[in-house]
Amino acid sequence: MKVLVIGSGGREHAIAWQCSQFNEVKHVFVAPGNAGTALEKKISNISIDSENIPGLISFVKEELIDITIVGPEAPLVLGIVDEFKYEDLAIFGPSKKASQLEGSKVFCKDFLDRNDIPTAYYQAFTETKPAIDYVKEKGAPIVIKADGLAAGKGVIIAHSLEEATDAINDMLEGNRFGEAGSRVVIEEFLEGEEASFIVMVDGNNILPMATSQDHKARDNGDKGPNTGGMGAYSPAPVVTDLVYKNAMEKVIGPTVDAMKSEGMPYTGFLYAGLMIDQNENVKVLEYNCRFGDPETQPIMMRLQSNLANLCLLGANGSLANATAEWDSRSSLGVVMAAKGYPYSYQKGDIIRLPESSSSAKVFHAGTVLYNNKILSNGGRVLCATALGKDLKDAQGRAYKLVNEVKWRGSYSRTDIGFKGLQHE
Repeated sequence: MKVLVIGSGGREHAIAWQCSQFNEVKHVFVAPGNAGTALEKKISNISIDSENIPGLISFVKEELIDITIVGPEAPLVLGIVDEFKYEDLAIFGPSKKASQLEGSKVFCKDFLDRNDIPTAYYQAFTETKPAIDYVKEKGAPIVIKADGLAAGKGVIIAHSLEEATDAINDMLEGNRFGEAGSRVVIEEFLEGEEASFIVMVDGNNILPMATSQDHKARDNGDKGPNTGGMGAYSPAPVVTDLVYKNAMEKVIGPTVDAMKSEGMPYTGFLYAGLMIDQNENVKVLEYNCRFGDPETQPIMMRLQSNLANLCLLGANGSLANATAEWDSRSSLGVVMAAKGYPYSYQKGDIIRLPESSSSAKVFHAGTVLYNNKILSNGGRVLCATALGKDLKDAQGRAYKLVNEVKWRGSYSRTDIGFKGLQHE
């Protein structure tokens, strides 16, 4: 089996690495990949941009790729799955129409509302004054979201009317997120604990992945600006048996059924960001149409089944009898970001890494190889990930790995996993 993974981040490194561990996988290609994927056995980078759909189709045909796995959201929203299917090429991901669940916050909220799937109250705006008037009516705290794709940074939790007004002005008047912020969704601030609930879907059948939880705020104690994610762990103790049941019966199942009934059957990874209240009820904060990052890294460390084979089954509508086997240990990943992220930060710093093992590995995100040296090349640069007998053990092993990385320009939180440890 030959596999193509599309993307260049930590998620894609983890997916490619997981697929490469199995004998039935002959080779994994990553487009365009990063320094980490370039250095792995059985993995090669190809210099085709993740949004160059014609170039990717040509490569898949020439190389006789058996299954393509899409990592990031942008090519999905552009319609890569529709183009591949038109050429009769196996690819795992949602159609352009179905990808609106992530591509447009307004589409997602309207979909949830009309199908009675639990979510926060909301309203969408394209003009500043009505938006600010709505905030005044509802009060703070309140959540302001850019409608379109904003690389995980288009969500502002405003704790005062002033913060909300600034966020609305930044998006609608200041063009902070470009076209993505030309329309905003203003929604209820939900109390509770957030978890990532990720499943595989083949249009009809659902195969849940291991539960996980991430930390989106940049600084310790979940303080500071919102980011794409500063660390994650699996399993998530907050996802009890009752929470799991509520998520499947009230959110995931109804979503898959409704997508099918509305003429856009869902195939691919489906990521529900859930808010869990003190009574273990769930509400949908957002939907992503791909695996989460950095949740992928600890989840892939625990997955013992061949992801490439599962994706091929999913692309062929054959997940009905599929199962996924998991390592019983906990896994935790700490993101090592460039100082200054998510604002301005330096690139081009030299990074020296320790040896990896089957239970501790540094996944690359924003890196590049230059003259046989690993250089920083992004905001979130690495994810030090480790397995442990429990969450506390996994946390200790992951931070040991962080301390072994030689990179003077790095910044990490020192408390990844604290929410899970409170439950244990």
